[in-house]
Formats: sequence, C-alpha cells, structure tokens
Amino acid sequence: MIMRLLILSLLPLFTAGQDLNGKWAGRLVMAPSGCFPTYTIQFELFDSSGIITGTALHISDSFNYVKKSIAGSFIKDSNRLILEEGAILDFKIKQDCVPCRKKYTLTYHRGGNAIADEQIRGAWVSPADKAADGKTTCDPGTIVLNRLTKIEKKNSTTPITQNKTNILVREIKLDSCTAEIEFFDNGQIDGDTISVYVNNRPIVYRQMLKAQAISIRLPIDTKRNIQEVVMVGENLGTIPPNTALMIINAGKERFQLYLTADEKRNAMVRFIYAPSLKL
Repeated sequence: MIMRLLILSLLPLFTAGQDLNGKWAGRLVMAPSGCFPTYTIQFELFDSSGIITGTALHISDSFNYVKKSIAGSFIKDSNRLILEEGAILDFKIKQDCVPCRKKYTLTYHRGGNAIADEQIRGAWVSPADKAADGKTTCDPGTIVLNRLTKIEKKNSTTPITQNKTNILVREIKLDSCTAEIEFFDNGQIDGDTISVYVNNRPIVYRQMLKAQAISIRLPIDTKRNIQEVVMVGENLGTIPPNTALMIINAGKERFQLYLTADEKRNAMVRFIYAPSLKL
C-alpha cells in the first residue's frame, strides 16, 4: 500500500505539463564513420494539439551546420514523440559531407517541476538508409535533448497571416494519416520565394522555388481532422505574381494544384481527415 501511494504521488511529475512548445538542445550520436560522429542539435518545436512542427539545427561548429524543417506528432498518453525531417532550410558543411534525413522516435521525460528537468530522448534512423545524395549510407544513432525555453501558447495567428488574406484554393479529403507535399516553381524559374505554414506554424521559411522540390510531410492527427497549409509569397519574382505547383501524395492518391500569392493574398489548402471516405 505504501509503495502504491508513493507511485501515485509521483505521477503528476511525469504527466503534468506535457507541452513541447519551446527550444530543446542536446547531443546527437551517429556512427563512427560519419562526418561528425557526435555533435550538438537544437529543436524549436511548436505543439498544436499533438501536431508538432518546427526546425532542427545540427551544429558541429560555426563552419558546419544544417537546418531543416521538422514535423510529426506527440502522443501524450504514452509520452511518445515521432518526428521526421523535411526540407533543408540552410546549411554550411564540408564538401565531402552529405546531410542525412532523419526520423526520430523519442519519449518525453519529466523529473520535476523545473524546465531543466524536462528531457526528450531516443533513437533516429534515416528512412531510406541513405543521405541526400541517394548514395551515402546513413547508419542509425541516438539523441538526447533537454529543454532550454518554453513558449506559452497564444490564441492568435502569426503576423504574416494577419497582414494578408488566406484564399482557399481547395479542400482535400484524405483517408491517409500522412501526406507528402512538394512545391515547385510553376513554369519559368524566376526567383519566386515562399514560406509555408501548417496551422499557423512555420515549416518552410523564405525558400526559393526551383526545379528541385521543397518537400514537407504533413501528419494527419485523428483528433484534429482539419489541417490548413498556407503558402506565403515572400516576393513576386521577376514575373509577377508568385506562383507554385503543389503536388500532394497521400496513400494511393495524388493531387496537383496551382497556387498564386502576392502582397495581399496567401494561398491556402485545407486537408480534412475522413478515414471512412472511399476516394
């Protein structure tokens, strides 16, 4: 009975405040053969009802770093966090090194009430076992991060969506739990630069549209069946307006949309999770 009471008294330390919003920092371990077997990694995470978006910054030193978008889901009942890296937002590394796209399987731990007592840790793999060049092998590794800061949730939209009108291009009903989304320049490559927000959280920031895709993975939360993806035109390029080809792959379905954005309008696509729908 005493042991049972002790366990019950400790439960709030691990179950209360499971809010991943904020900055996390720690160490990532790769195989000894990697360019940087051990290095610093920082996550900036935005938690919207279990849907996680943000960035992952890999830092070996001031001359070697890679910043990527990151997205996934957090299951509070099991403290399980699944994250997958998407587009490369910025990088500066040695010529003979190639970034590995990583998928993280982590768990959340809290040993006390202080921010410093919160930790996420686990393992990572490369989904294709290959680096960005499609040739270099990416062996799995481990990762441990501690919370640095906490961001309080606010019931407001981001300034970029307040200053412009979101124009709904299409609603897409999906029965798949994930959607792979790619953005290309629509036609002639003319310097169009975009940012992409998912549920008002930045996923892609000021990336130029090219022949190579800007890719993101959109996890569909079964508890939040509507996800809104907004493309913001950061400039008009040399041939106004800012236009993009958006390709969506979800399960066996493929969609192709043409998006337009300018100084007053953003392009929005709304995804609705409908598992019983027969497409």
